[in-house]
Amino acid sequence: MLPTSANSPKRRVLRRWRNRIRHQLPQSRQRRWLLYIAILATVHFFVGYGQRDLRRAFPFLFGEIDEPPTYKQLRQWELDLPQHNLELPFPEGRNGRYVYFRNQVRKLGWNNALNEVLMNTHLAYKSNRTYVFQDYMWKRSYYPWRWYKHRDWRPRTPLNALIGGPSAGGPWDKDDPAPRSVSERWFDIVCPKSERRIIYSEDVKPAIRWKNGDVIFKHWQKLLSEAPERCIEVKPVSLKVDPFPQTFDLYVWGSERILPLWEEFKNSPVSQLLSTSPIVQSAVDRNLYLFMARSSRAQNTDVPDPFDRMLAIHLRRGDFSQACLDLANWNSTFYSWNLLPSLPDSFSTPPGYEWGKNTPENVQLYLERCFPTDEFILNKIRTSRSDYIRGAKSGEPRVLDTLYLLTNDKSGWVDSMRPVLQREGWNTIVTTKQLHLDQEQKDVNMAVDMEFARKAAVFIGNGWSSFTSNIVHRRLVDGRDPNTIRFY
Repeated sequence: MLPTSANSPKRRVLRRWRNRIRHQLPQSRQRRWLLYIAILATVHFFVGYGQRDLRRAFPFLFGEIDEPPTYKQLRQWELDLPQHNLELPFPEGRNGRYVYFRNQVRKLGWNNALNEVLMNTHLAYKSNRTYVFQDYMWKRSYYPWRWYKHRDWRPRTPLNALIGGPSAGGPWDKDDPAPRSVSERWFDIVCPKSERRIIYSEDVKPAIRWKNGDVIFKHWQKLLSEAPERCIEVKPVSLKVDPFPQTFDLYVWGSERILPLWEEFKNSPVSQLLSTSPIVQSAVDRNLYLFMARSSRAQNTDVPDPFDRMLAIHLRRGDFSQACLDLANWNSTFYSWNLLPSLPDSFSTPPGYEWGKNTPENVQLYLERCFPTDEFILNKIRTSRSDYIRGAKSGEPRVLDTLYLLTNDKSGWVDSMRPVLQREGWNTIVTTKQLHLDQEQKDVNMAVDMEFARKAAVFIGNGWSSFTSNIVHRRLVDGRDPNTIRFY
């Protein structure tokens, strides 16, 4: 690459040649020589830059157009939401009451963010305030697109690409007077900074930090309901003061303290009206043919819907091995709604734990359930299938011959499992990487996986996973039998 310094040797040589050409050659030949120099400088630049860097900075030069979507139309649609109108009567418009949770988690996994989006919407709803929704901001290592330093924007996805419903600005029930959620861009208009009350999370949390979820919820609800200010912004403190400055933080979500909120949250309009985004639904529809029965025997069954024949299993591999070791050494419980006592396959933390360290026997127990062996996975699939078929009511046809593997594996491990599973009688086996997705669908691929798992007849998940927990939430809100939700 050419040095950037104006006085570098290469720059001085180029200036010397340029000046000599200007003074000694006719104008037509000057242009020709200057063109030659420009070509040579460009070649030198490309050679010095390196092909790998060039592919990242200029993918179109190499025929690569696998780039993040702009969401131009969707962003305009969000801007044009009907509630973005100052003239609307109370409880919306210029006189409405708003709450913006700037302390929501950012740059973590989508499902860590989704937990908060839904619970904070519920809190705003019960506090008679408008919830302000935000883009999902990606953690760099989870970003599904090529990452290079030349980008001048932070990777983010509009919330309406991921979910639908009241949390993302959708309507409440017809007779519900609650104000509709607005975007953070509209919040800047309807609530200029001069009119906001700032509440720092650490000014509230110390008194309730280790209380049960329902106590935390009621404390915040009282504060937000009784505050006279029209516009409230909840801000995080420094991570040095509170590593988890969220309103409902990891210590709540990762323990049984969240469970007292379940019944109210499950029955709330936030959960009942939560819907699949059009982009996610289009990906499901586009790939449904992959799950269609292929054998003549399967096609003649009384269960034609591929989802009614499907067992979906969440198999997080790769980086999760270290996460499982960390969970073991902190003697962690299952995560969030995975802890519900109505669900089978519960996990009890074993005795013998010391602060930050567990016994070798306990670590092995965690790994068996958190990062299971091939044989353990096969046994769990067999057991779950058998229990589901055996649980059929009199005259109810039940068939499970379609398997969907939700996985981040890139090692070829899944492919090695395929022939084994086929011998177990799974006529149709589909994995995450087999899905055909366009730019927008790829950007929300984790939500696409979740939708397949939500609709499957049986779902096997990882009890320590927020991904699994949010699938559990959707399935139970849909009225699914808890016995169709299993954990390995």
